[in-house]
Amino acid sequence: MRTFELKYPHSLALADLPETVTAIGFFDGIHKGHQHVIRTAVSKAKEKGMESAVITFYPHPTVVLKKDVQHVRYITPLREKKEILKRLGVDRLYIINFNHDLAALSPQDFVDHFIKGLHIKHVVAGFDFSYGHKGKGNMDTIAEHAANAFTTTTISKVELDDKKVSSTRIRELLSIGNVEKANELLGRPLTVDGIVVKGEQRGKEMGYPTANIDTNTEALLPKPGIYAVKVIYKNEKYEGMASLGFNPTFDTGLTEPVLEVNIFDYNNDLYGDELFVEFHKFIRDEEKFASIEQLITELDQDEVISRSFFSKPH
Repeated sequence: MRTFELKYPHSLALADLPETVTAIGFFDGIHKGHQHVIRTAVSKAKEKGMESAVITFYPHPTVVLKKDVQHVRYITPLREKKEILKRLGVDRLYIINFNHDLAALSPQDFVDHFIKGLHIKHVVAGFDFSYGHKGKGNMDTIAEHAANAFTTTTISKVELDDKKVSSTRIRELLSIGNVEKANELLGRPLTVDGIVVKGEQRGKEMGYPTANIDTNTEALLPKPGIYAVKVIYKNEKYEGMASLGFNPTFDTGLTEPVLEVNIFDYNNDLYGDELFVEFHKFIRDEEKFASIEQLITELDQDEVISRSFFSKPH
């Protein structure tokens, strides 16, 4: 998959670009609804003998349009988004920088520059996709703006349990720790990556050595608590449990949650290595225990619950 990072105005020459079938949207999470849009574009591209493409945007529009929002955490940070799109068979990825210039474009100018101007011959988008200044362009107006230069397919909403599959719904589920339902909507486990850094070594002293992970600051984390997780290290997958939170038993004074992972039956040194952590089940909330002994007893129980969860078919 070839990736192009574009700003308005971009400098790509139409003559150098292949005709494509393109899925367009922000696609945070690349959940089951997004996957339907993207797979439709990939399939139609094959039918038409064209390359498939995805147009997405970065950063999130709220960072640009809302003065009180400085930073957004993503269900799928850009790197993970690229990996998933590659697995879905996308040939080209256009990442358009969302800034005030882009936000000010009229719907017609947006279509002329970023659809016609990228040699796109067919656009696939969700029914609620909007474009142009204040989102005035939508899938009802796009044919008029296309002026026969390209055709379109509108994907209707994808539902699960009679509710729309959406990034907003996934964020709400993660905020209450319901990673199992969030994973159902995503069609895969929520995954967070990071580098293993040196911690306080408390876990080791308690018989539960942990890898302290410096997580990607753009990644949306679920609610603090204890989780059954799987850890991917050098393409191998291991079962384990994770503590995401503030270590209240030790009065650490942390202001941001820390992710610590105990990998079952694994003792090698991982400092400086990259791990990918899949969240599979919320076990319990963080607690402040009166003694280390009480905490160890609870950790023993957490391990039993986690191992039992992974021993059952899912």
